Formats: sequence, C-alpha cells, structure tokens
Amino acid sequence: MDEKIVERYVAEQRAFEERSRQLGYAEAAEFFWYHTIDLGDGLVTPGLYDFRETVDCFGFPSDMKGMTALDVGSATGFFSFEFEKRGARVISVDLPSLEELDRFPGQTTEQLIGKLERMILPALPGAKLHPDRPITTAEMYFRLLDGPFRFCHARLKSKAERCLSTVYDLSAEKLGVAGFDLIFLGDILLHTFYPWKALAAVAPLCKPGGLLVLSQVMPEDLGAQPAMLYVGGDDPEGDDISWWWPNQACFEKLLIKMGFKTVVEAGRNRGVLRTTAYPFDRPVLHARK
Repeated sequence: MDEKIVERYVAEQRAFEERSRQLGYAEAAEFFWYHTIDLGDGLVTPGLYDFRETVDCFGFPSDMKGMTALDVGSATGFFSFEFEKRGARVISVDLPSLEELDRFPGQTTEQLIGKLERMILPALPGAKLHPDRPITTAEMYFRLLDGPFRFCHARLKSKAERCLSTVYDLSAEKLGVAGFDLIFLGDILLHTFYPWKALAAVAPLCKPGGLLVLSQVMPEDLGAQPAMLYVGGDDPEGDDISWWWPNQACFEKLLIKMGFKTVVEAGRNRGVLRTTAYPFDRPVLHARK
C-alpha cells in the first residue's frame, strides 16, 4: 500500500468536512463520496475514485449537445454531471433502496450494512459510520447514494433527471425516453447476480447509431473463449457485493448478440482506489448500434 495516497485521501476528507461546515453544509460530512467532484467555492468531494484527470480515457464525445445520455448506477454522479457539462440531456439511474441490491440468499440486513461499512472505511480500521448505534438500511442508503447525489445536484444547479430503479427494471416507458445516444455502464454489472439479464434490459435503450460505453474488471486469465469468473466466495459475510467477472470476449459476443454492430476496446481506465492505494486497469468497451 502507498501510504501517502491513503494519507492524502484522509486529509482531503477532513478538509472537505471543515469546508462544508464553514459553508453551512454540515450534513455533507456524513456522506460517503464515491466520486471526486469539484463543487466550486473550495468544496471538492473526497471521492473513492477521482476521474477528473482521466475521464478522456472513456472516449466520450467532447460535444454532447443534442444528445440524450443514460448513466446507470450513477452513485455520487460524476459522469452524469460530466455529460451534462458537455451539453447532453442526462438521466441518472440508481437503486430505489439498498433492499434492491443483489445479495446472497440468507444474508441479513446487518451483514449487508457491515460489508458496506468495510468497503467504505478501509482506510480507517475499526471506524464505524455511526459509532454510538447501528446504522439503519435507510440511513446507509441516504449517506451512500441518495444524499451525495442530491447534494452535488443542488450545488451544481444540475438539470440531470433522476430515475430510481434496478437495472433489471429499466425500460423506455419508465425512463420516458425512446432511445439514448449514449449509455454508460461503469462498475455495475459485477454487482448483479444476473449480468446478462441486466445487459438485456439496457441494450434496447440504445438507439440505432447510439453508443454504449462499458468499463469494469474483465479477467485476462480465462483464455480466449467467452467465460466469466465467480468472485462471490463462499462466506456470506466475506464478499464485496461482487458476483461475476465476465472476460472481454464474453462481453463482446453478448453485445453483438444483443444487437450491437461493433464492439471495440476504445481505451483503458487506469487509476488508484484512493482508500487503499490499490491500482486498477480496466478495459473501456465501445458498443455501437
């Protein structure tokens, strides 16, 4: 572990909390920030991921005026706000509740909360999100997903539209859009039990000529044939709420089968997980209808 990276992350977290209080946004100190976002006035969210300097690796159009973009699993909302900044009409999708998060049968809500706490606070061993009492599922949802997005949305005066839905239930009717020019799927499908069911729900939403951008872990040691790796382990409390890692060949075959004309690797998403200094290197696939 590069301790300097983790120390810098913790220092930025404390600086954000102090600046939030100075500006009268004390509630922001209670949120978990998946993305680093510059909100202006010296307020920069201490994100687990900072894509500000590497966003071009995804190959998004620099000018998105007149385009409609779908950001699936938007978390703090970095990509939603980036698409909006480039001129697109944006619909941001996230879960309506943590109860809708795919989890192993028999896992309790307490186990789910414990896993999320360990994922959120790896840089602070033994820390608890709420030290004096257990945090509820509703509180975790607000602090992890809904609160951070809405806070940034308000500070940025964003017009991005919000849709609360599982990826499986997405449809043109629910979203109010017949087809999207650009759909973005980041680290989403690995958190689903049924990645192909999820992909099959999203694929029809991409209009003819539209672009689906997909980037996540794709194991390179499974050979050249389409395959996927189970990563959920056998311990109900030991997983990272991740289940399947398809390889790149698997994604390419399935996207073609689902109606995309071309699928190419358009770049690499490289960076560091800031709470652990763990480096990542993920393919960026462009699938064109």
